[in-house]
Amino acid sequence: MTSDTRQTGPAIAKTASEIQNENETVESLRQLIAPARVVLWDFDGPICRLFAGYSAELVAIRLVDWLEGRGLHGLLTARELESLDPHRVLRAVDRRHPGSDLVAELEERLTQEELRAVPKAMPTPYADILIQTWKAVGSRLAITTNNSPRVVRTYLTDRALTGCFAPHVYGRTQDLHLLKPDPHCLNRALNAMGAAPSAALMIGDTPSDYFAAREAGVPFLGYARHEEKEKKLRAAGAEAIVESLAPVLRAVRRQAGAAQA
Repeated sequence: MTSDTRQTGPAIAKTASEIQNENETVESLRQLIAPARVVLWDFDGPICRLFAGYSAELVAIRLVDWLEGRGLHGLLTARELESLDPHRVLRAVDRRHPGSDLVAELEERLTQEELRAVPKAMPTPYADILIQTWKAVGSRLAITTNNSPRVVRTYLTDRALTGCFAPHVYGRTQDLHLLKPDPHCLNRALNAMGAAPSAALMIGDTPSDYFAAREAGVPFLGYARHEEKEKKLRAAGAEAIVESLAPVLRAVRRQAGAAQA
């Protein structure tokens, strides 16, 4: 069982205004989560930083090098090469060779790279305890991600979180055109859990997460660990955004207390 992230430095007294703002934030979040009986989590971002100790850019370069080693030098555009995003590389190849053995092998190579990243993945602060608390108060949890479900299950096992989600892990399949922002993985989760979109909540950290949730009709909570991510989420249209999961944890606890009162 993992523990909550705790403050290690000296406590700093908060002003009455800061306390009031925090309480208002928590109350706003409580109202957002109150209708949610099902919580759909993106994986890389809200739950952990998968490539915190294992460069995603290096993974993309390895995938490109492998393609070039097979004589496919001109398969990707200059813009696609500049992105250094392994998922963009995979999708770009799939657009040109959909359903091919080439795409299947490239996807497996990406899965193996993701698996190698798991031991050095950095848990998102407060994610473990929030997941455990949400589960404990009766919510049902699922993971809806563009990462390989094998990778997600490996990470969850390492963090003793498998029981919080099993069997509801919906990740990348061979149908790469159904990756988010397509809502396919969200709809799979909702159908499997017998949940209406209005009774769910999606937690994600990218515009593609937001677009998938919007298309599926699921309320969305954005997680932005830095200003650039927040800007991208707001530009996409997301309104409810947190920079830490700590107030979400407090909101879940407050909601549980209100339900018991």
